[in-house]
Amino acid sequence: MDNSRFSDTYAKNGRDQPLTTIRIHAAAGNPCRGWLMAGRQTIPVALGRGGIIANKREGDGGTPKGTFRPRQLWWRADRSPRPQTFLPLRPIRPEDAWCEDPTSRHYNQPIELGSETSGDRLTREDHLYDFIVEINHNTSPRIAGRGSAVFLHLARPNFSPTAGCVSMTKSAMLQLLRRMGTDTKIIIS
Repeated sequence: MDNSRFSDTYAKNGRDQPLTTIRIHAAAGNPCRGWLMAGRQTIPVALGRGGIIANKREGDGGTPKGTFRPRQLWWRADRSPRPQTFLPLRPIRPEDAWCEDPTSRHYNQPIELGSETSGDRLTREDHLYDFIVEINHNTSPRIAGRGSAVFLHLARPNFSPTAGCVSMTKSAMLQLLRRMGTDTKIIIS
């Protein structure tokens, strides 16, 4: 079943509607850990090693402060069945990557790996990128050096800090995906 039919059926059957707002903030005393509030749900998350920062720069390890929207869900179809979500879905292929080079015209965009390109490979041996919610951080306009590849994704088992993303357990991610749509605001403060 394609995602548009799933979304329509999901909404028409009177089930949950997409959330209007998700809020993320740092935990008291630990800027690399935080809380994601989605409706009545509170989810522990790992944040960037630089905590939440207002002036995001490439490589600073900070999670950007601001209001964002989810664009689509990338997922490892070889590892998990198609998740329930209101978001557009895209299976991750072995050649999929993300451009983190501020000098490239493809900066902060998905790319295909090849002999002429390099980037952050989306097919990883670990499970961090089994589910990736792409958000609209630094997308319109894209500004070189203002940060790339800021996602919601799965956390490491020890909830260690990310390079600037927001990460959570797989069960929390699956619960959240069931309530996320492209109009959901993600407020990081």
